[in-house]
Amino acid sequence: MRITDQPGFVLHARAWRETSLLVEVLSLDHGRLGLVARGVQGPKKQALRAALQPLQAIAFDAVLGGELAQLRAAESRDVAPRLQGHAMLSGFYMNELVMRLAPRQDPLPELYEAFATLRARLDQAEELAWSLRRFERDLLDALGFGFDWTHAADGQPIDPAARYQLDPLQGPLRQLSERSAGERRGLATGAALLALGEDSQPAAADLASLRVQMRAVLLHHLGGRGLKSWEMLGDLVRPAG
Repeated sequence: MRITDQPGFVLHARAWRETSLLVEVLSLDHGRLGLVARGVQGPKKQALRAALQPLQAIAFDAVLGGELAQLRAAESRDVAPRLQGHAMLSGFYMNELVMRLAPRQDPLPELYEAFATLRARLDQAEELAWSLRRFERDLLDALGFGFDWTHAADGQPIDPAARYQLDPLQGPLRQLSERSAGERRGLATGAALLALGEDSQPAAADLASLRVQMRAVLLHHLGGRGLKSWEMLGDLVRPAG
């Protein structure tokens, strides 16, 4: 199958053999694709190599005939965001999350749009924690793992003043108030869940309560094997991611 002038975002690229690259992209119409880019070394291929850097938006031609497609041409559609610090690590995180969770050759236009939105927010240095939580929500929705953010697993409306555990399969589970202060800090507030459902940024404390629970849900869908970007982030970006 020929793919022509297909919009995509580069997720990852690594050297393959002496002069080639193996490239992972998130494309608009074909989902995540693995591309073999042959003969990309040499001064005449500098523009092509530049187009195949992570987070770069590209338009590409390829021939798909199995698990991997043969790249025929690629060019940059814009200037990739120049990220530093927390934003750079967040960009690495979003790429790795898509590579680990999005199946190959499965069109996911909602995920593509969510990726484009987060990429733009990273470039504009907006509130990283909120941007990442929104992307995680949209990724889960696109993959069919999303929740009803207005009701708990038992069907009761979310109570803004209550605390909830996010069960990957059932959804929000209300937790008893008798839990210790340390245990409650690892739970999401009802106000945060409602805000996420409404796409309205919550107060800082409520926003912070989402991080642990969203990571637990993602870890379940990752098969219990964490991300390298989580190891890199560690405590360094706890306020941001």
